[in-house]
Amino acid sequence: MYSKSIQKLVIKPGKQVAAQFVYRNPVRRHGRYLVFVPLTYDGKKAFPTIFFLHGSGERGNNLELLKRHGLPKIVEKQPDFPFIVISPQCSQRRLWSVTFLEALFESVIANLCVDRQRIYLTGLSIGGYATWEWALAHPRHFAALAPVCGGGNSQEAYKIAHLPVWAFHGAQDKVVPVEKTLEMVSALEKAGGKPKVTIYLDAGHDAWTQTYQNPQLYRWFLKHQNCSLTAKSENV
Repeated sequence: MYSKSIQKLVIKPGKQVAAQFVYRNPVRRHGRYLVFVPLTYDGKKAFPTIFFLHGSGERGNNLELLKRHGLPKIVEKQPDFPFIVISPQCSQRRLWSVTFLEALFESVIANLCVDRQRIYLTGLSIGGYATWEWALAHPRHFAALAPVCGGGNSQEAYKIAHLPVWAFHGAQDKVVPVEKTLEMVSALEKAGGKPKVTIYLDAGHDAWTQTYQNPQLYRWFLKHQNCSLTAKSENV
């Protein structure tokens, strides 16, 4: 699906740098993303990893746009951030593609020292929608999800009922109604899941600033490991 021979991945511990990969959909395409690795990254020790999916305003071909919000903004100021952070960019006037994200996932796993049991997924707005969608399509990839002001297919929520989920939304959101998050949370509960939900009563569409500035989110991520991978390794 992808080729890692087109461009060698160059990383700088403690810094966020541009990277790209090649995939087919169905013709050959280039994907662009920002990659951050912790200061202590040496390519030998595996690190927990967060995939971050941006909103509609950061689409295009300028990776600097990603640094406006969310994790790309956070790690610019925190070189000691303890996760690998992967922040892809969606093309202008397009929505996130699971095919694109899967190709990115494979490329990252092949090129970086990622702790496969501690891969987390989060995104805001259209990236919040894509967080739900990608997890529903490939629920075994992730140890936990944190969708922000997005929505998903509640009819398929049972597929991720086993996953730890912490969903966030602003009660005054006029772009994506808070009901979109509440529908997914309710569907997960009906399927036996135990999702967390935080509704900011005074917030509009910007539910992400408070969310990504909250250190409790990252501590919550680290509490969870991918049980499906653990069980698989124990049975080998």
